[in-house]
Order: sequence, then C-alpha cells, then structure tokens
Amino acid sequence: MAAYHLEIYTRPTCSDCQDLKNFLEEHQIPHTQYDLAKQPEKEEALKKITGNRIVPGIIFSRSSMLGLKKKFKSMTGFEQNKEEIKKLLEVS
Repeated sequence: MAAYHLEIYTRPTCSDCQDLKNFLEEHQIPHTQYDLAKQPEKEEALKKITGNRIVPGIIFSRSSMLGLKKKFKSMTGFEQNKEEIKKLLEVS
C-alpha cells in the first residue's frame, strides 16, 4: 500500500484524465476522484492547491511523522508526470 493518499480532479472531456483513471484502475490504486463537471465547487480547491484549473489535477498527501499535518505534492497532467507518479505510488 502506498504511503500517500491520492486525490484527482478530472473532467469527462479530458483524455489525459481518462488515461489517469485507467492507470489507477489497472494498478488498483485507491484514490478520491472529483469530477469538476459534477462538482464544480471543487475547482476552487484545485486552484488553491495547484495554482490553476488545469486537469487532471493530481494531489498526493500524507501525514507528518507525528500525524499532525498533511504534506502535499501536486501535479498537473498525467502523461508528463507518469514516471514520478509511478515512483510515488510504488508501481512498475
């Protein structure tokens, strides 16, 4: 099991989003998904974390050693970040 909690922000018309979702399903990676077409209010959270509204927005979080606060790593786009995502999720 990966040490990260994964959240993804997607839109149904985004092919990179679909590739990301297929990848996560194929590797059985647990994640929370926000479809911005169905949950437009989540767009502000994406913008706050990544600085933009570009999808897919990929957010990795985990608790600090004391479990007090979460540390975030965010990315925009799947294809250009695929190798780093694999490393963070410990998949080959």
